[in-house]
Amino acid sequence: MKALTWQGRRDVRVEDVPDPTIEQPNDIVIDVTTTGLCGSDLHLYETLGAFLHPGDILGHEPMGVVVEKGPAVPNLEVGDRVVVPFQISCGSCFMCDRGLHTQCETTQVTDHGMGAQLFGYTDLYGAVPGGQAELLRVPHADFGPLKIESDLPDERFVYLSDVVPTAWQSVEYTGVQPGETLLVVGLGPIGEMAARIALHRGVRVLGIDLVGARLRRSARLGVETVELGPDSADQVRDLTAGRGADAVIDAVGMEAHGSPFAEAAQRVAGLLPDALAQPLMKNASVDRLSALRLAIDAARRGATISLAGVYAGAADTLPMQTIFDKQLTIRTGQANVRRWLDDALPLALADGDPLGLETFATHRVPLAEAPEAYATFQAKEDDAIKIVFTP
Repeated sequence: MKALTWQGRRDVRVEDVPDPTIEQPNDIVIDVTTTGLCGSDLHLYETLGAFLHPGDILGHEPMGVVVEKGPAVPNLEVGDRVVVPFQISCGSCFMCDRGLHTQCETTQVTDHGMGAQLFGYTDLYGAVPGGQAELLRVPHADFGPLKIESDLPDERFVYLSDVVPTAWQSVEYTGVQPGETLLVVGLGPIGEMAARIALHRGVRVLGIDLVGARLRRSARLGVETVELGPDSADQVRDLTAGRGADAVIDAVGMEAHGSPFAEAAQRVAGLLPDALAQPLMKNASVDRLSALRLAIDAARRGATISLAGVYAGAADTLPMQTIFDKQLTIRTGQANVRRWLDDALPLALADGDPLGLETFATHRVPLAEAPEAYATFQAKEDDAIKIVFTP
């Protein structure tokens, strides 16, 4: 089969690789029909190469059709259409019983002290082959995949693998209520989807970004946009009676602009031999915290900040005095996809497409063009906000 493979820093290639097969009784293999390019894939493209190997298959936002199944998958049949959550969880352990599927005790990557396995996401998360491929083996298919019983197009459902549940959780974690003000820092795919969900719930949404295409697109949705600058927090306060936002989502994470030192640290880590880069990535300050600091500054006293963007460094400093003095609550974590799908699926199926899923992608390209798409997305060129591939 054809698959997108990692070969080195800023070097991904579509290559011929062996077809996946059933390895465990609760596996399935799907023919991937649509798969997304996620902002967190850019961490692999640029920063986390120490935990990758040439030939690793990338991608964690797939959907497709079951072409083979193991004997312990009673809920699916060959020919069924499914969306596959980006994390792999068993559905029955202590953590899964509590809705914490990204902490699944069955698939936790204990060698690295990390949570549940993820598709296509480095040794840190199990080195499981990813979904930017023609075929994908799906472990724990007796729980994870969501069967789609609709003939609506893939675009209605593929974002249930990651974008929608990640954005959904980020909004839920803020506790924001109708009529209150939510600030979204970063209007990329997750931030914009969070804004769409909040607007659908009757929440006032402010959004900050530095990319003109993102600001313009979010403004058309009804988001009150603020261009990133040194006075962004002041502008938020001006729009909120001087208090700041009732809730804030940081949808940026470690890729934030504004920290030359952290940017240099990321680049250095990407160039070092793995034996040196791995401990640097695990223990050093390699995050760019400007987005989180902005969130802390722009939040009103007593607000909740939800972190949807991925952070990786361990030795990063935060303004703890401000967090304490303002009585801020911070909630974090990878999305527990399965926890939110029962809530999100009705909106994907609803008449009128209330979240605008069918038109959410700005670019739909063949998998063969994935290397060029990664470069375009990394450079924020061609107004690329969300890219999906057709294998």
